[in-house]
Amino acid sequence: MIDLIERYITGLPDWAERPLVAVLAALLGTVIALVVHAVLFRVLGRIARASASDSDDIVVNRLERPTRWAFVAFGIVFAARETPALEAVWSRFSGFVMPLLTGWIAIAVLRAFVEAMIVRADITVENNRNARRRRTRLSIFARIGTFLIVFLTIAGMLASIPGVREVGVTLMASAGVAALAVGAAAQPALKALIAGFQMAMTEPISIDDVIILDGEWGRIEDIRTTYVVVRLWDDRRLVVPSNRFLEDTFQNWTKTTSQLLGTVFLYLDHAVDIAPIREEYTRQITAHRLWDKRAQILQVTDCRDATLEVRLLMSARDGPILFDLRAEIRESMMDWIRREMPEALARRREVQVEPMQLAAAPSMIEAMGGGTSSSGAAGTPH
Repeated sequence: MIDLIERYITGLPDWAERPLVAVLAALLGTVIALVVHAVLFRVLGRIARASASDSDDIVVNRLERPTRWAFVAFGIVFAARETPALEAVWSRFSGFVMPLLTGWIAIAVLRAFVEAMIVRADITVENNRNARRRRTRLSIFARIGTFLIVFLTIAGMLASIPGVREVGVTLMASAGVAALAVGAAAQPALKALIAGFQMAMTEPISIDDVIILDGEWGRIEDIRTTYVVVRLWDDRRLVVPSNRFLEDTFQNWTKTTSQLLGTVFLYLDHAVDIAPIREEYTRQITAHRLWDKRAQILQVTDCRDATLEVRLLMSARDGPILFDLRAEIRESMMDWIRREMPEALARRREVQVEPMQLAAAPSMIEAMGGGTSSSGAAGTPH
């Protein structure tokens, strides 16, 4: 085919012959490469859709675009072997293009692998602790791997440019020294990056963990290399530096399990009969759809001046369900007490003093030394 092209342009001036041969050879190689790529990925797409797993579909979709350009590059390379004019042009750009395509394909492979593993780690099931841990590690390591691939790709591209080749070689050969050189200026960023890597190892938090931070209730929505996104209960997002979860104290309600205990406090009258209330609470909690059947008990936990403090202990499989369970039990128990035992509601009592006691009060005060002299200075104690 290349011979036909050269034969076709024979007779053209020398200044136009070589560029035209190079352009036509490059176009021919590109067309052949695109046709081969289209046929290959159509076959792979049918095979992926025919399988029961979604992982192969993800891999095919992720690799289709970068490999298309890689096929184009390979088509140009094969055409350049038969065309000296094209080879002279391609040799100037190949050192810059090939590292770029290689890095692009490496990132696509990495992301396809991560997405395929995430599909297998389903966090919608009830006991999803292991799946959430797997997703957290994949998320953090994917970002670290992407950073390293981008770094090596840029270094390889720089190494292909004669003017900055020494810079590219230095970046590749002494990445550790370069990191130390910029460490003083980029200490906060490096600290956060190391904190993200450390979190992947120690796992203080995982994706979809329920936490309490700065008095805010929320779930871990995303873990980046330098910061963590917490989705709060009212759909606000709290962006927190990664090292915060390694240096400060916070509550993790789902560190080992999502099951939790919760309480509801009722403040009732001192004269209340606890037995009927305990029986009603047992009936309500055992019949409730949100109770996980682990713990339930009613206890009098405090005796105050005006009320008794009655604690209703209950359990649920996770924090949001526990919140709903506590709210519904609080409402239903107070409704039952108002209807069936209104005397149990706390009442304000006033001390009643007999008239005879009121008459004797002045003499009692004088006997205690609280009187004043009729002729002396007012307020002077005897």
